[in-house]
Amino acid sequence: MHPISLTDITLRQWAEGDQPGLIAQANNKNVWRNLSHLFPHPYTREDADNWIMIANADTKSIHLAIEYQGKVIGGIGAVAGEGVFAATVEIGYWLGEDFWGKGFASQALTALTDYLITQQTFVRLQATVFAWNEASMHLLEKAGYAREACLQKSISKDGQLIDSFIYVRFI
Repeated sequence: MHPISLTDITLRQWAEGDQPGLIAQANNKNVWRNLSHLFPHPYTREDADNWIMIANADTKSIHLAIEYQGKVIGGIGAVAGEGVFAATVEIGYWLGEDFWGKGFASQALTALTDYLITQQTFVRLQATVFAWNEASMHLLEKAGYAREACLQKSISKDGQLIDSFIYVRFI
């Protein structure tokens, strides 16, 4: 996938050399708190090396760095479903805490959603949001996703058992 240049940010492939910026933004408990168990905390150089290798593997999934003023500030991706879930893709995104509330996640999510629509590979775009992350719910709704379900007490994170919400957009 070619880089996507937006008003303030660029979405691009992860690259060797991104590790310091990735670690600087990802090694934050407030970032970790809103992400799945696959996102470690603390976030180490080994984690960054592994991520860049995984992100650039040749699969149907897409994993992109979010770059602002030449620096990595987060990531966004679409993990392709398999087998009976092949028409579904799970959307995920994160930003370093210093970049929250600046519109960067909205730009990134809209651009990735538009790209996935033009590719016509998937029918269902889906995102899971933890109950305490109202900003992410608002972001998904702004990008045309609708709340489909509440999965009660489905997430165990940071010592709490909470609900999660599934947001979808159909192509």
